[in-house]
Amino acid sequence: MDLQTKLIYLFIDLVIPLLIGNACRHQSRLDKEFFQRMIVFNICGVYPILTILTMWNLKLNFALVWLPVIGVLICVIPGALAYLRVNIKFKSELDKGSYILSAILSNTATLGGLCAYIMYGEVGFAYTQMVVMLQNVVMFTFCFPLAQYYYQKSIGASFDRQSVARLFLNRNQLPVVGTAIGLFLNLVNIGRPAQLEAIVDPLVHLGAWTALLPIGYAIDTMGMRTYYAAITDLIPIKLILTPAAAYLIARVLFADETIVNTIVILAAMPTAINTVIAVQLHKLNVDIATAAFVLTTAVCVVFELPMLFVLMSG
Repeated sequence: MDLQTKLIYLFIDLVIPLLIGNACRHQSRLDKEFFQRMIVFNICGVYPILTILTMWNLKLNFALVWLPVIGVLICVIPGALAYLRVNIKFKSELDKGSYILSAILSNTATLGGLCAYIMYGEVGFAYTQMVVMLQNVVMFTFCFPLAQYYYQKSIGASFDRQSVARLFLNRNQLPVVGTAIGLFLNLVNIGRPAQLEAIVDPLVHLGAWTALLPIGYAIDTMGMRTYYAAITDLIPIKLILTPAAAYLIARVLFADETIVNTIVILAAMPTAINTVIAVQLHKLNVDIATAAFVLTTAVCVVFELPMLFVLMSG
């Protein structure tokens, strides 16, 4: 696949569903419930099947055990940088929590997986699943409690820990289950039927659309505009410093150029829509999270990704 085709795929599978999803906010036939069901279909149907198929066929080696660790570092690095700045930038605890979560959570699974697939095909998507394997653990065991901490602090209440069962036993873990099943089939040397290869490509595109249409629908530009100036430092934190640090780490651990480049792509991802969900659930400042999502996504799509595609295709 040449560079021009890769950029066309990026536009078709990323920009168009976001625009269509946002346009759906101005009609009444397809409501919030419809897009919520689409998210469930994506999490419970498309991505578990995709992770099984791609992990099933991945050539495994011991060095790959570092990929989940790097996935955690991709969260830790921008989160630590944001934490160092948060007390300078904001006074409200609700604002602080939103800002730090916007730095920690990135769109690695959906947008990152799509970009890795466009660049490197099925193997790029499989590497993505290994990188994001522990990121759900980070989100549920650290980010959600962190959001709760900042909310409780804002009202002067004590921090109430969430139950472990509620954090892990939920449908959001199904892609992780798919990864485990795919790895098991791979390790026991059960060959993947050749016929299944044909459904990987359409499933990747279906997964992108069923994830990004609801994201486009969720974008509400009202109220967040006043926060753009306050969160512009997330652009260098998430799109420059984090991928640069990830590149240096990956160069030490891996000789395979495809793995290194996949890690850089995933480390360069913008703020995730899950940030908005986490912030809404814990009553933090939704406008900051939404502004971070829109601003970093726009810069990533318009500037970062085309530049990475050009450099990595050279």
